[in-house]
Amino acid sequence: MTTHAQAAPDAASAAPTRSRMLALTVLCAGMLMIVLDGSIVTVALPAIQDDLGFSPADLTWTLNAYLIAFGGLLLLAGRLGDLIGRRRVFIAGLAVFTVASLLCAVATGQAVLIAARFLQGVGGAMASAVSLGMIVTLFPEPRERGRAIGAFSFVGAAGASIGQVLGGVLTQALNWHWIFLINLPLGLAAALLALRVLEPDRGPGLRAGADALGAVLITAALMLGISTIVGAGANGWTSARTLGLGALSLALLAAFLLRQARAAEPLLPLRMFRSRDVSGANLVQVLTISGMFGFQIMVALYMQRVLGYGAAATGLAMLPAAAAIGAVSLLLSARLSARFGERAVLLTGLAMLLAALALLVRLPSDADYVVDLLPTMLLISGGGLVLSTLAVLGMSGAGPADAGTASGLFNTTQQIGGALGVAVLTTLADGRTGALAASGHPAGEALAGGFRLAFAVAAGLLAAALLLAAVLLRPAVSKS
Repeated sequence: MTTHAQAAPDAASAAPTRSRMLALTVLCAGMLMIVLDGSIVTVALPAIQDDLGFSPADLTWTLNAYLIAFGGLLLLAGRLGDLIGRRRVFIAGLAVFTVASLLCAVATGQAVLIAARFLQGVGGAMASAVSLGMIVTLFPEPRERGRAIGAFSFVGAAGASIGQVLGGVLTQALNWHWIFLINLPLGLAAALLALRVLEPDRGPGLRAGADALGAVLITAALMLGISTIVGAGANGWTSARTLGLGALSLALLAAFLLRQARAAEPLLPLRMFRSRDVSGANLVQVLTISGMFGFQIMVALYMQRVLGYGAAATGLAMLPAAAAIGAVSLLLSARLSARFGERAVLLTGLAMLLAALALLVRLPSDADYVVDLLPTMLLISGGGLVLSTLAVLGMSGAGPADAGTASGLFNTTQQIGGALGVAVLTTLADGRTGALAASGHPAGEALAGGFRLAFAVAAGLLAAALLLAAVLLRPAVSKS
């Protein structure tokens, strides 16, 4: 007798290749819009600050509001996709994100922009949380799945750097409002195509396992935890506020895990963590994204604040990294994984990223781009190996019934890593810069010294990720 869990992959494999590729294209297009928005804002921050009169502290909330909503709701959105249909959640997320982008574009005050950015995070979480789950269902065969995830990872990695280029060009040529207006045609087209291309899927419904208490606990824990991390730079890592909110966040997380262990239909089935590949991939991802996302933000700030690059020039300088990551993830990652296994490819990619960050530790205040920065931009192509193989390993324990939950978990650890990396590295860089300036170093040298410390810590995070991956992830067993 054929079970429902067995029938779903068979149906997916029977689907025409053309329709599955169209569906993958739509999922990648939706992700491209969301990833673009995540990075396009960074180079426009000075223009937004000047236009709306943000203080430096308040300006960070244009990023933090998005990050808190996005990271806090991913797990809940993934579970909702499993229960009511991933296609429905994906399209609703695109709609919310597009409407929020319009609100951001027409914002004339600080409060409206921050609220609209929070709403963007809600839509982004809904669309992102179910995307990998749909890919897993569409491509059940391991080699095809690897290629599909490689294409998806390519869009994410390349979109982040392309967003910086596009943000700089739009801000300088027009104004910052256009970095949000560009989402309107993209979002509308992606939603309409999704309605036509993505096959409707039905979950068991909310009554089958909504776990309202678990949803409240994990959403509150993640939002509070990410808010605490991103606010630690301003409040101090050892301040009463940071320690108190951090402890409360951990208590909520512990309550959530206890609830999942006892609930009949848990929001996050703890059985998923029995897989060393799933647990290891998510832990490695937190460390890897902390270093990589910190690199992306800190290198952009270094080029603007130390080398005097403009917004557009900074984006263009990051383009080789985007091209290298994209080429590796799209053309090589799946092939190498099929031949050598995900673990070997992941370790190679992590070693390349570690070397890339280590080179930045010696950056002078008058760095030459070709000599001092370009080698790192090329070595960062290791990210193309890392991102796709982590996605494959992170989704390896997901069946048709909980693919959305696994996807939400994987995206959640990604966001936690990004928030942690930016908060820690920017705090350390600012502290080191202040200390060097106070001791009499020129402004340029003081800034460069702060960034060098941040790059050294980022390299340490990559070294820890490499060690953790080598210990936790199992080598592929050859079949003879």
